[in-house]
Amino acid sequence: MSVSGEPAMHTLQIGTNGERSHTPSPSNSPRLHNESCNIAPLTPSQSPRNEIRTQRPAPFSVVVAIDFGTTSSGYAFSFANDPEAIHMMRKWEGGDPGVANQKTPTSLLLTPEGSFHSFGYTARDYYHDLDPEEARDWLYFEKFKMKIHSTSDLTMKTELEAVNGKKVLAWEVFAHALRFFKRQAMQELKDQCPSLPEKDAIRWVITVPAIWKQPAKQFMREAAYLAGLVPSENPEQLLIALEPEAASIYCRKLRLNQLIDLSYRPQANGLASDLPIDSSFRQAREQLRRSRHSRTFLVESGVGELWAEMQAGDRYIVADCGGGTVDLTVHQIEQPQGTLKELYKASGGPYGAVGVDLAFEKLLCQIFGEDFIATFKAKRPAAWVDLTIAFEARKRTAAPHRHNPLNISLPFSFIDFYRKHRGQNVETALKRSSVNLVKWSSQGMLRMSSEAMNELFQPTICQIINHIDDLMKKPEVQGVKFLFLVGGFAESAVLQHAVQSAFSGLCRVIIPQDVGLTILKGAVLFGLDPTIVRVRRLPLTYGVGVLNKFVEGKHPQEKLLVKDGRKWCTDIFEKFVSVDQSVALGEVVQRSYCPARAGQRKIIINVYCCATDDVVYITDPGVRKCGTISLDLEELDESGSPKRGRREIRASMQFGDTEIKVTAMDVRTSKTVRASIDFLSN
Repeated sequence: MSVSGEPAMHTLQIGTNGERSHTPSPSNSPRLHNESCNIAPLTPSQSPRNEIRTQRPAPFSVVVAIDFGTTSSGYAFSFANDPEAIHMMRKWEGGDPGVANQKTPTSLLLTPEGSFHSFGYTARDYYHDLDPEEARDWLYFEKFKMKIHSTSDLTMKTELEAVNGKKVLAWEVFAHALRFFKRQAMQELKDQCPSLPEKDAIRWVITVPAIWKQPAKQFMREAAYLAGLVPSENPEQLLIALEPEAASIYCRKLRLNQLIDLSYRPQANGLASDLPIDSSFRQAREQLRRSRHSRTFLVESGVGELWAEMQAGDRYIVADCGGGTVDLTVHQIEQPQGTLKELYKASGGPYGAVGVDLAFEKLLCQIFGEDFIATFKAKRPAAWVDLTIAFEARKRTAAPHRHNPLNISLPFSFIDFYRKHRGQNVETALKRSSVNLVKWSSQGMLRMSSEAMNELFQPTICQIINHIDDLMKKPEVQGVKFLFLVGGFAESAVLQHAVQSAFSGLCRVIIPQDVGLTILKGAVLFGLDPTIVRVRRLPLTYGVGVLNKFVEGKHPQEKLLVKDGRKWCTDIFEKFVSVDQSVALGEVVQRSYCPARAGQRKIIINVYCCATDDVVYITDPGVRKCGTISLDLEELDESGSPKRGRREIRASMQFGDTEIKVTAMDVRTSKTVRASIDFLSN
């Protein structure tokens, strides 16, 4: 499909449904402003224009945010009339040693028939206690969020594989989890506020990585609709929050006693401290654990003391180190309003804590054989989960200054299964393997040296350090004052030490005390005021395919299309917005479209994207169709016959929010035209 961007007329190309949305207009057709014809965009320039947004009182009574993580998830809420109080979710049964925060594992258990059974610790523990043969029929999912990040062709038909190998539609799996959180949150809210109406009283917020593309964000929204969080006809009742943005918003509220500064500070005698760098963090975490009975966190009504020190133009990085991904965003303070401006497009990758788990699995394969580990996971899935839990508990105690070994319990079924499968015991396997830093203890455990444990972290941590280093070398990121380390993986003393060593000489490295809950609290604050991040940078170039007047010598002959005696160049990429372009909240890109024939009920426009700014044609390398815009048209009068003259539909696209949105209106009647943008149908 195509649109025009110059006085010379451009035409939309045929969409995937075979309907022609636009046709070349006669040379005497009436022109719109900006010298554009009536099938052309109303704003030919590539710069979005700013539209003043009318601020209305909040139509909701409470904000509920769900931090849907790779390894752990949770919810928190705040009442609109008391926004300084953030209430964490109830602590229900279950827990792991050394885990300080109030979230629960992102573990889902479905019955053999595929219906919901349980979520979180309950799901994990129930599955663990099943008879090994019975467990093979149950559908257990964990760390499934990563599938959405890694799937390049995500659709509503994408499937997730349970531990037993059976597959379920991905959006149903996510909907089960979201429905669980809705049920828990609604019960807690009704206990606190019995008069709270369920309909329209709640604004829901779901967190996603900033590096997720539009299909993944839409996927989470569709799963939320399926879960019944909000009806699809009220999309504004659900916000998608970007995880590092949420953390950044919460960090604005921090008081000095709520953060740990890992930056290098020489002592009075000029010598560095010999204290382990993780000691103050562990003390703060212990203090936090002791105070957890309240479950309510109070935040500043304005900005915290750290922010009060900052001046207009000060910039900082938020590194969200989670279970699956590491997300980096760069923000700048805008005074006097205190809003945030994104300076560089979100970046990151799959460098989360699960990388350490995969390194441990690779170590086990090295010791016991890759074929055995694969067979054990398939035949004894519950016991494999038990082993990963045991490793997780020891992983959390790893520290750069630790010298004593760590013992990891092997489930009895692992020891027994190995003896039956290999005809020898695990101790023999360890002695015969080339792994020198892992031994067998007399208590029936893997005895791993601190060096061996730290080595498991290194590949993942090196990727994180390299990515932060590359980001800090960008011209837009020069002069960063702070590096905020947040997310569940940021609790790791090994990661803290690596980041401190690499960057404390360049900026102050700051960790909030409740680092694992930073994103969740920030998501609540974002729900209370979504306008706090005023300017964002675009991760991709977006546009449509257009027909332009063919220019000999400029356009290739294979792009020539002759229609009604006129020469057109096909497949020209007309940009809506460009990669790394700054777009403010409320800015819109407008285009006008005309139905090709009387009585046409729908216009379909293909949207294309690419990672560069120098694209010319939609057939260029790197350009791909990423979505469609649909405009649903109604008859203009009761008789069904359209009024005389061309009909103009004005579409307005917003790129400055966390999701791309489209609205449309009929210019002649000023009535809203149903418009949608779909990134999941490709």
